[in-house]
Amino acid sequence: MYPTLIDFGPIGIHSFGLMMALAFLAVLLISQRDLARKGLDPRPTSSIIFAAAVGGIIGAKLHSALQDGKIEIAELISNSGLVWYGGVIGALAAVLFVIHRSPNPILPTLDTIGMSVLLGHGIGRIGCFLSGDGDYGPPSDLPWAMAFPNGTVPTEVPVHPTPLYETGMLLIGFGLLWSIRKQKEGTPGWLLGGAFILAGIERFIAEFFRLNQPGLFGLTEAQLTSILMAIIGGCLIYWVTHRPVATAEVTVPTLSPKRKRRRRS
Repeated sequence: MYPTLIDFGPIGIHSFGLMMALAFLAVLLISQRDLARKGLDPRPTSSIIFAAAVGGIIGAKLHSALQDGKIEIAELISNSGLVWYGGVIGALAAVLFVIHRSPNPILPTLDTIGMSVLLGHGIGRIGCFLSGDGDYGPPSDLPWAMAFPNGTVPTEVPVHPTPLYETGMLLIGFGLLWSIRKQKEGTPGWLLGGAFILAGIERFIAEFFRLNQPGLFGLTEAQLTSILMAIIGGCLIYWVTHRPVATAEVTVPTLSPKRKRRRRS
């Protein structure tokens, strides 16, 4: 467990903050590359990612505060209390606003951002693991189980390193969508729906290796939300697959002048 990587007295580089920064950087670079490939303007990407970061953190904090039944300033500015689903809602609202004001079409842009967020979330979970923020699971005798004596929820007993499980599942999900992104380019919104489904499945499975208490139907609140998220993703895929697609929404990579000359010849 390495909550602080480098300490400069009152100022330090914290593992959670560093991994969050790397997560946003990865989403930024991947999104810019994919938007440019599709012939869209990659310049608004930094504004989109910034909006997602601010909206996601605000949404995650507010969701956590509502779960606790109280809103405290100290809690809102701390590193803890970041609820994934609240972050999704806040980030999505902020991203939609920025994309709407950009020259890019909404669904093709959201396809790229949604797919890339799986990668960013997987990197962010490494920060949860390194900081020992309490996301680990029940006791385990598996060879890779480990203790977190100085964690948010201290444990001397080896437990499931659940954040690492989540990182693995999220990276696999990102890899799956990345491998089929060109095939689904003619159906804007499909990859976004797929990202919702995969994120829901990932969290549903991960909850079996976390300490959250079950509730309705023996499922945790996060699992119930995961099911809803997967259903929303499935409905989105159904809608974009069966609706008439406007020509402007199907993006075709812009050929460079050099390639255009070759094509004429």
